[in-house]
Amino acid sequence: MSSAEVELAKTFGDIARALLTEQDVDATLRKIVTIAMEVIDSCDHAGIDVVEDGKILPVAPSDDVAELIDKIQTEVGEGPCLSAIKEHEVFQSDDLEQEERWPTFSRRAFEETGVRSIMGFRLFAEERTMGALDLYSKQAHAFDDDTVALGSVLAVHASVALVHAQEREQFLQAIESRDIIGRAKGLLMAGSKIDDAQAFEMLRSASQRMNMKLRDVAKHIAHGEPLGDLE
Repeated sequence: MSSAEVELAKTFGDIARALLTEQDVDATLRKIVTIAMEVIDSCDHAGIDVVEDGKILPVAPSDDVAELIDKIQTEVGEGPCLSAIKEHEVFQSDDLEQEERWPTFSRRAFEETGVRSIMGFRLFAEERTMGALDLYSKQAHAFDDDTVALGSVLAVHASVALVHAQEREQFLQAIESRDIIGRAKGLLMAGSKIDDAQAFEMLRSASQRMNMKLRDVAKHIAHGEPLGDLE
């Protein structure tokens, strides 16, 4: 293994450790974008699109340019980054000024931002697509085979880190929900002279009647906020 390959392996080891130290999903997404711009020299801007409830949402743009490009893709419903998510492949455009695959997006993106080269890498775990890592450059033909290789490996690390962050966040939310529901039940039991099961049923019924999540009903009660008649 050459010294360059050793250094590259060390770099990706550092990347994996750096990503796994982030404490929540938003921080992990921002870190992925920051690292992409650091390790890929030709990348001027970067962002991420995530899949939530069947919708593709742009998040964590590196700057205003990346934010605008993501906005244009979302508005027109086409572009290499959306295609990376929908078709489960790496998509690349070497020159938006000449691009014909996404004519509406390409014209607007080039005219409004000056970006010419784009790459979109799918972020996924097993069969679940979580989004795409988006790289942008104002130079035509900015991304080569080395960029594809680097971006693909980075996307793998990013996907693993994102799954880790999502699971951690869900775990912490579950603990918080349990604690809040417990506090709300305690207040109801003390105020209404009912037992634990009756207090939980009161919360469940209020949640259904008010079309609110049980956790949100419990939070109002635990914080002493008015919520109307719980009966």
